[in-house]
Amino acid sequence: MFERTRLFSLVLLLFSLFFSSCEDFFDPRQQLVIETEDFFKDWSEYRSAEMGLYALQQDLVDQIIVLGELRADLMEVTANADRDMIEVNNFQISRDNKYASPINFYELIGACNSMINQLETYHKEIFSTADPTDYDRLYGEVKCMRAWAYFNAVRIYGRVPYIWKGLTTVEEIVAYVNTSGSYIDSVDIVFDPGGYYNDTIKNTPVTLERQFLDLEMVIDTFTMELENDIKPNGVGVIHNKDNFDLTWDITIWNNYAYRSLLGQMYLYQGNYVKAEEYFRSILYNYDSETSSVKFGLDWKFSFGKWKSIFSGIDGYEHIFTLWFGKSYQQQHSLQNYFSKQAPNRYMIKPTALAIQNWENTWGDVRIIKNDANPELTFMREYGIPGDLSRGYGISYVYMNGDEIMEPADVHEMLLLKKRMLLKDVEDIMSGVDTILYKYTYGKQPFDQDANIIIYRAASIHLYFAEIYNRWEWDHDGVVIPELNESLKILNNGSYNDNTSQMGVRGRVGFGDGDDAIQVSNIIYIHDPLTNEIIGYETLADLDAKQEYLEDQIIEERARELAFEGERFYDLVRIAKRRDDPSYLADKIARKFKGPMKEDIRALLMNEENWYVPFYE
Repeated sequence: MFERTRLFSLVLLLFSLFFSSCEDFFDPRQQLVIETEDFFKDWSEYRSAEMGLYALQQDLVDQIIVLGELRADLMEVTANADRDMIEVNNFQISRDNKYASPINFYELIGACNSMINQLETYHKEIFSTADPTDYDRLYGEVKCMRAWAYFNAVRIYGRVPYIWKGLTTVEEIVAYVNTSGSYIDSVDIVFDPGGYYNDTIKNTPVTLERQFLDLEMVIDTFTMELENDIKPNGVGVIHNKDNFDLTWDITIWNNYAYRSLLGQMYLYQGNYVKAEEYFRSILYNYDSETSSVKFGLDWKFSFGKWKSIFSGIDGYEHIFTLWFGKSYQQQHSLQNYFSKQAPNRYMIKPTALAIQNWENTWGDVRIIKNDANPELTFMREYGIPGDLSRGYGISYVYMNGDEIMEPADVHEMLLLKKRMLLKDVEDIMSGVDTILYKYTYGKQPFDQDANIIIYRAASIHLYFAEIYNRWEWDHDGVVIPELNESLKILNNGSYNDNTSQMGVRGRVGFGDGDDAIQVSNIIYIHDPLTNEIIGYETLADLDAKQEYLEDQIIEERARELAFEGERFYDLVRIAKRRDDPSYLADKIARKFKGPMKEDIRALLMNEENWYVPFYE
């Protein structure tokens, strides 16, 4: 039923009309029920409802991170894990598993439907060609939030029910989803142009046919909706006009987040032209006021400063971030899952594969190559092991009891590995636990309120590199691939004429010379512990080179974006692109031991098992 016929129940977050800081955007949850005839009389009430929608999006965080990472190869359960987590890790998810439930998606989509109905009925200016007003921008936020919910749900379940716009409560949605065939909504409301007080309520049954959408249908439906229904630059209410706090822009859906979502959906569809179109405005975004590139990868988060991406909100790296604050009762459970410090439960940890991604990265390397006779190639400088900017001390730490191992000790341990003094390494690492630290960094044990990044600059750069690797361009009638542009984005940022750009690897010290990822006819294989050359392979043609570079991009995503919720879907996307389920099955099976390794591989060779089996 349309919302005007009943009490409008929505989590509201009260706040003053003029804000003093970003944190004021999120006041404590108030379980308020507002009579509909008293609701949405002025802009402050629309803004309160807007905040209620973000509270519902926050409720999805645990599910998004656990399903997006624990099913992949970078996370695994500990002996403390509960049944639900073990089921997720082992691809044996039961219907009553708390991470399987779509209820939080239903709540968000239903609330978005209600807000869209409100705006379309009482603010007809959103259909005009005039410049966007605050109501237009709010409409853009809600449309993006609903599209994002569908996109994430279909990546989890493989197919999702299309929830008709008239369905605005969980009870209605569940009844509709559980009805075989048609669902009958018993009340029909005819909206009069004069507004609410002239609405006509008829007891006329409305028949809704239950429909399910797969990924292709979700992308087609919601890219069309976002492109056609939202005005140019029409996403994101400009809250900072009251307080000049620019972090407001990042904690709501905004124009750059809108483009990120559209680019991401088109990338999953394989439409590189459209994906590149939407990502381009993020990569090539010169700010004349600061003479720098907004969302560029420069000195701002380079080397040791990289970890500060996760200690605050910054408009040069963060595109859209869900803000949390303990003092405002805005919390999630991730620190409880990952941290070993009491009272947290330490139920999930990084896999050895995840740690190797950082510890087996080498800097200050020099190779004397002889591609004509590869057997004569040799190492002039073996280099220094460890991506310590993005790895140890931020993405993960080692703990012995209650003590975190010092970075200098970890560096020494890696040098011992390099010298193959493995007994000494074993002595140092005896009794050490590996801790996922990205959601604990800078936090006290009870905080549980790390911000959750939905989109950030480095992820978009890596998506762009992925596009250029596969996309062949027409240069004055000559069609050639753009692998070199992909490598520039990946390594040193020289794709952009702005010389401050450092690239994804470059800003943490691995973007130049033999430290950089390279693509050539001969690829040398190195021992992961010593960096000694132990063999080579030949990339005979363009397809082989593109596949090799794609592998490197996805592993760079693992180093840059580990534990942020996208790893499983990265593997799904590449496996589908190559029409090769073994790509995903092999990578995930590696984290298991014994007979279970082969069991998981066999299970994942069937694409149907990539999805949570809720709508069977």
